[in-house]
Amino acid sequence: MPHSETVERILDAAEQLFAERGFAETSLRLITSKADVNLAAVNYHFGSKNALIEAVFSRVLGPFCACLERELDRRQAAPEPGLSLEELLEITITQVQSARPRSGSDLAIFMRLLGLALSQGQGHLRRYLEDTYGKLFRRYLLLLQVAVPRIPPLELFWRTHFMLGAATFSLSGMDTLRAFAEERFGVQTSSEQALRLLVPFLAAGMRAQSALHDPQLVSAQPRPRGKAALPPRSVARPAPSDADE
Repeated sequence: MPHSETVERILDAAEQLFAERGFAETSLRLITSKADVNLAAVNYHFGSKNALIEAVFSRVLGPFCACLERELDRRQAAPEPGLSLEELLEITITQVQSARPRSGSDLAIFMRLLGLALSQGQGHLRRYLEDTYGKLFRRYLLLLQVAVPRIPPLELFWRTHFMLGAATFSLSGMDTLRAFAEERFGVQTSSEQALRLLVPFLAAGMRAQSALHDPQLVSAQPRPRGKAALPPRSVARPAPSDADE
């Protein structure tokens, strides 16, 4: 069996199990059993569980970030490069759909993994995401800031993550939500129609009047760390050791 096929089987198994169980709860034994490979194959191709987690995210986020960056480059090279909030959100959702590396239920898995990156961000994963995708994420945040200039930076940080949470929940459970809607209203809603409903909802939340009234919070500015604004370590749920049991 070619190495590439072995790697894909390991990544497929790890991706699905991580999305279903989380990182700490998924052992290498579970992954090797599902992939029908031995532990030596995982160690040979990836070296560690941490490296396997990073490879799973690279396969999921790599195509998405590449497509998003190309589209942002194209739009900003236009004669009128400004992007409205709705255009920025539509671009993002379109790239999420088009960047799926495989067919089937990959969109749901894609969004569940993004949710895990925010809620279960272990130290190594946080550093990996910052080092690999931080530049693009900071660029995106700047475009958001231009689109909603009256929102203080601290509040924009929280609204961005509220927006990510709403999008992650909706897109990761799209098939289930569509089934619920059909049962209740007797009509089918396509994924494309649901996504068109999502954009104005997110835009309205981002544009809402500022809820900050404390002058110290309103004037708070990001610290110049040169890293992406991922959730603070104190917010992320603590996880047991990454070592396989």
